[in-house]
Amino acid sequence: MKKIMLMMFLAFGLSQTLNAQAAFGIKGGVNYNSNSINEVQTDLFEGAESRTGYHAGIWLRFKIPVIGLYLRPELVYTNLSNEVRFKTSGNTTEFNFQKIDIPVLLGKKIFSVGNVFIGPSFQYVLGSDFSFSDISEVETDGFTVGLQFGGGIELGKLGIDVRWERAFSDVESNFLSGTVSQRFDTRINQIIVGLSYRL
Repeated sequence: MKKIMLMMFLAFGLSQTLNAQAAFGIKGGVNYNSNSINEVQTDLFEGAESRTGYHAGIWLRFKIPVIGLYLRPELVYTNLSNEVRFKTSGNTTEFNFQKIDIPVLLGKKIFSVGNVFIGPSFQYVLGSDFSFSDISEVETDGFTVGLQFGGGIELGKLGIDVRWERAFSDVESNFLSGTVSQRFDTRINQIIVGLSYRL
């Protein structure tokens, strides 16, 4: 009987510790995408103008014992767009792309309400397209890696953060213009403002 009681107390204590060490929530916000189209093959574009996009997803946060840091993996859907002008024709079009982001951030709490963080962001491009009707097909390499860092505050269950994301690797994209295949780089550099809620 004593062993059973001891096991129950240990299980209860462990569950309380885990609850205190982990948090889960949802998030969403806006993304400002800058310098995300770089020419690779030919002199294609001019006047690229970034537009505001959006993101939504979920997050987890685990406290790392002893060292006072936390680990925060996220799963986020992001939609971004740029307005570009073709040098050859002068036509303006909107280039849109959607991706899944999985940032894995290492962070530190500051004065119980603030936090700073940094970590890699693994990204998979789901799709991309031009609004210009003459371009019927766009192909984009799916996987790339970037870096995110930033900071934020938490007031109760509500949090807000600002982060900067820089792509490490090229995201090579191709599109068909008539019968000619054109190649360009759509690496993603952006400022992200997010609002989160702890469930």
